[in-house]
Amino acid sequence: MKQISGTDALFLAIDTADSPAQIGGIAVIDPTDAPDFSFERFRAELATRIVQAPPFTRKVRHVPLRLGRPYWVDDPDFDIDRHLRRVAVPSPGPMRELAELCGARFGQRLSRYQPLWEIWYIEGLENGRVATLQINHHCMVDGGSGRGLTELLYDVEPSPPPPAPRPRSPKAPRGREPGDLELLVRGVGATLLTPFRLSTYVYQAARRGIAALPYLTDPDRPPAMRAGVPRVSFNDRIGMRRSWSCTSVPFERIRAIKKHFDVKVNDVVLAVTASAVRRYLKAQGELPRESLAVSVPVSTRAAGDDTLGNQVASMMLPWHTDVEDPAERLLAIHGSAMQSKEMTRAVRAREIQSMGDTAPPALINLAYRLAASAAADALPLPANAIVSNVPGPPIQLYIAGAKLEAMYPLSMVQAGMGLNITVMSYLGRVDFGFTVDALLVPDPWYLADGIELGVAELEKAMTRRAPRRSSRSDAQAAPATPAS
Repeated sequence: MKQISGTDALFLAIDTADSPAQIGGIAVIDPTDAPDFSFERFRAELATRIVQAPPFTRKVRHVPLRLGRPYWVDDPDFDIDRHLRRVAVPSPGPMRELAELCGARFGQRLSRYQPLWEIWYIEGLENGRVATLQINHHCMVDGGSGRGLTELLYDVEPSPPPPAPRPRSPKAPRGREPGDLELLVRGVGATLLTPFRLSTYVYQAARRGIAALPYLTDPDRPPAMRAGVPRVSFNDRIGMRRSWSCTSVPFERIRAIKKHFDVKVNDVVLAVTASAVRRYLKAQGELPRESLAVSVPVSTRAAGDDTLGNQVASMMLPWHTDVEDPAERLLAIHGSAMQSKEMTRAVRAREIQSMGDTAPPALINLAYRLAASAAADALPLPANAIVSNVPGPPIQLYIAGAKLEAMYPLSMVQAGMGLNITVMSYLGRVDFGFTVDALLVPDPWYLADGIELGVAELEKAMTRRAPRRSSRSDAQAAPATPAS
C-alpha cells in the first residue's frame, strides 16, 4: 500500500461527473502484414504486458469522508477482461464514426472500484484496420510517463524475440491493508494539520507572486496576460458530453516553418492552433479584439524519468489571436513564450507544495465544484483553452505483430475551458486531437480542418519573408518541455 502523491491526489479530488480527470489515446492499427493478428492475440499480449506495470493492477482506496489523501492498494480481483472491451463501428467505418464513438465514451467516468484504466478494441474501420481507445485517469500518468507505458505495450519490430526468462524469486508478501477505522484516524490527523499547511501554502504562493510581479506588470507584456482574458463560446459551464476530432500534418512541414522563422516547434504548434481557433471564432462571429490566452502544460520531469504519476506545471501565455498576419502571429507567440518561460523559471525557483498536500480531498473537491459553477459567470479565467504538445516515438511501432499507423491523443477539459488541443508526434507526423465539450463546440471538425489551413498560410508567408536569425535573447532562453 502506498499513499498517493499530492499532485496525483489533486487530479482525483477535482474529478467530477461533468469533468472527469481522464486522458487517453487512439491507436490506429494496420494488420495487413500480420495475418495472425486478432482480438484474442491482442488480449493475450495485453494480459502479459500490463502486469509489468504494477500501478495498472492497483486500485484507489479512499480515506473515509475523504479526510486525507487516498492510497494505492493491490486489486486482489484484478482481471484483464474487466478493462478490455470489444466493439465495432458500422463497416466501412471512416475516421469520423470512430471519433464519434471515442468522444462519447471518453466523456464517461472510469469505474472507481477497480484500477483506473480501460482499453476499447474497435473493429470495422476502413481497409481492414482496427483501433484501440485507451483511457487512463490523470492521477496515474502524464505525458512523460505515458511514453514509458507506450514502450511497454508496443514493440519496435513485428516479431520480437521472447523476453529472457527472469530468475525466480520468493513472492513478496502482500502488505497489510489497514481498515476504515485506521484510515479514518490517519485522515483526522492530516485534517488537523490543514490550517498549518494552508498558511504555509499561502506564504509560498505569496513568494511566487512577488517573483512573478515584475513580469506581470511589464508594460511590454501583452494586455491579455495583465488584465485577464476575453470570454468566448467555449468558455462556459462544462457539461457531461464530449466530442473529439483529429487531423495530421507531416512533421517535415512543421520543421521547415520552425527553421525558416527560427522559432521552436512548440511555437509553430501554438501558431497553427491559434489560426484554427481564430478561423472558428470568425465563423461564429465572436472573434474578440483582444488576444485569447492559452495554458501550456510543462513537464517538470527529469530526463529519462518514466515513472508513472504526474510531474507537470502550467505556463500561461497569449495566443495572439488578435494578430491577423500569420507570420507576425508566429513571431509574437515565440516572443511571448520566451517571456513566459523566463517568468516560469523565476517562479518555480520558489518552492511550493502541491495543493493536493494542503487540504483534505473533500475540501478541494468542494472548492473546485464551487469554482467550476462560478467560473462560467464571474471568476476571471487564467486561459481560454489548453494546448499540450507531447513528443512521441519517431520510429515504427508494432502491437501483436501489426503496424501502429497513427496515435491520436485525447485529454480532459477543465472548468470554464471547453476546448483542449493535445498534439503528439509519431513516425514523421504530428497528430492533433481536439477534445471539446459537445454543447460548447458543436463542430470540432471545423477546428481540425483549420490546422492544414494554418500550416499552409505559414508556408505561404515563408515565400514572402527572408529566413530569420536568432536574437541574443532568443539564444539565451532555454525551452520548456511540453507535456500532457
